[in-house]
Amino acid sequence: MAHEDLQAYLLYLEQKGLLHRIKVEVDPILEIAAIADRVVKRGGPALLFERVKGSSLPVAANLFGSEELVKAALEIADLEEPAGRLRALIDLPGTGGGLMEKIKYLPRLAELGRFLPRRVKSAPCQEIRVDPPSLAELPVLQLWPEDGGRFITLPLVFTRDPVTGRRNVGMYRMQVFDERTTGMHWHRHKDGAEHLRKSGGRLEVAVALGADPAVIYAATAPLPPGIDEMLFAGFLRRQPVEMVPALTVDIEVPARAEIILEGYVEAGEERLEGPFGDHTGYYSPADYYPVFHLTCMTMRRRAVYPATVVGPPPMEDAYLGKVTERLFLPLIQLQLPEVVDINFPVEGVFHNCVIVSIRKTYPGQARRVMHALWGMGQMMFTRLIIVVDDDVDVHDLSAVRWRVLGNIEPRRDTVIVDGPVDALDHASTYTGYGSKMGLDATRKMPEEGYPRPWPREARMSREILELIDRKWHEYGLP
Repeated sequence: MAHEDLQAYLLYLEQKGLLHRIKVEVDPILEIAAIADRVVKRGGPALLFERVKGSSLPVAANLFGSEELVKAALEIADLEEPAGRLRALIDLPGTGGGLMEKIKYLPRLAELGRFLPRRVKSAPCQEIRVDPPSLAELPVLQLWPEDGGRFITLPLVFTRDPVTGRRNVGMYRMQVFDERTTGMHWHRHKDGAEHLRKSGGRLEVAVALGADPAVIYAATAPLPPGIDEMLFAGFLRRQPVEMVPALTVDIEVPARAEIILEGYVEAGEERLEGPFGDHTGYYSPADYYPVFHLTCMTMRRRAVYPATVVGPPPMEDAYLGKVTERLFLPLIQLQLPEVVDINFPVEGVFHNCVIVSIRKTYPGQARRVMHALWGMGQMMFTRLIIVVDDDVDVHDLSAVRWRVLGNIEPRRDTVIVDGPVDALDHASTYTGYGSKMGLDATRKMPEEGYPRPWPREARMSREILELIDRKWHEYGLP
C-alpha cells in the first residue's frame, strides 16, 4: 500500500526507527536548518520538530535524506526498481508485428490507466479555512545567515496552461515577503513561467505543502513535456493520487496535503527576491521574480509543515537526484540505445556533470551522445559530459578518473559548445548562458585521429584469478 499522506509516511518511518522527534523548542530562523544539515551529512534520520518558536505547527524535515529514507518513501527495495517498471512499460512494439503481437501489450497500458488521478469532492486539506489567510501561521524557515529572509522550500506549485488547460506541478522556492505575498522563483525555462507568459495577465496558482512522498518527488522530477506529474506520482505509488478542486481558483490540489495556499501571480509584477543559500552550496544572488498573492489558505487539522534544507552537498536533494538518475536512464536509452549507464556525481549538484558509458561501434559516437544529451530537456544545463566505454563502471569514480586522465588528448577529445546553462550556475559569464564541455574518454579509432593501435588494458587472466581465490588461505594473507 502507498503512503496515504505525509503523516502516514512519518508514522511508517517512526515504526522503522527512521524518524527522530525533537521535543525541545527550536527556532525556525537558522537553528532547524543547522540541525538538519548536520543530520543529513551523518546519513539520517528524518526529523520532526514538535515545538517550533512562533508557530503551533510542527516541522518535518530530512524526509528523503538518505538512500534508506528514499527507499522507504517510495516503498522500494532498490533504487533500480521504479526504473525496471518504467522500462517494462515503455518496451512496447512499434509499427512492426501483427495485431496479436500488439494486443499482448495492452495490459501494460491498462496498468498505467489505473494510476490516473482521481477527483474527490471533499478532502482533509480543506478541513480548516484560515480566515483571514496569513502566512504568519506557518513556521517558515530561514536556512542560511545571508539569506534574504524566510523561504518556503518544499512547495508543490500547481498551475494550468492558459491555452491547453494542462496541469503542471513544479517546485519553486517562495520567499515570504509578508503575511499575504511571497516570491515565486521560477526561471524563464520553467513551465510555470511559460504559463504566466501565455496568460498575459493574472495566472491562478495553488501551492500544496506536504503530501505523500511520491507526490513530493514527482514535483521535482524533470518529466518530458506533456507527462502529468500526478499520473507519474500514481505510477510510483501504484495507486491514484486523490485530487480535490481548490476553493477559490480553478485548479485541483492533492486532497491529502497538509496545507493549501491559493492565489495568483500577475504578469509584469516582480519584486527583488533573495539572496538564498542554494543547492549548489553557494548563495544565489538577489534578483527580480514574480510575486505570489495569497487569497485563500486551508489546512488539515493537526497539520505538519514540511521543509527541506539545501546547501553544500551532500544534502537531501542529492538522494532525490539519484532516484531521478536511475528512473530516467530508460528514457535516455529509448533515444540513445548505446548508452549503458549514467552517473550524476553528487558534487556536481546534478547539472554540472554527468558520466556516461556507451557501447561504441563507430567513430564520433561519443560526440553524438554528448550533443544528443545536451538536447534532452534539462540535460541542456549539463556543464560537463564525460563519455567512457561500456566496460567502465560510471559509479566507480576512481575507474573513471583513470580513463579520463589516461585516454584524453585535449585538442582531439575535448568538445566545447555554447548554449543555455542553469540560472543558478554562478561560474558562467552570463546568467543562463555559457559554455559546456564534453570529454571523450573512450578508446579511439583511426578515423578519430588515432592511427596507432589502441593499447589493451593490463588485466590478469580469469584462470589465475580463480586459482588464487582457491589458494588464498594457503598464502596466509588476510
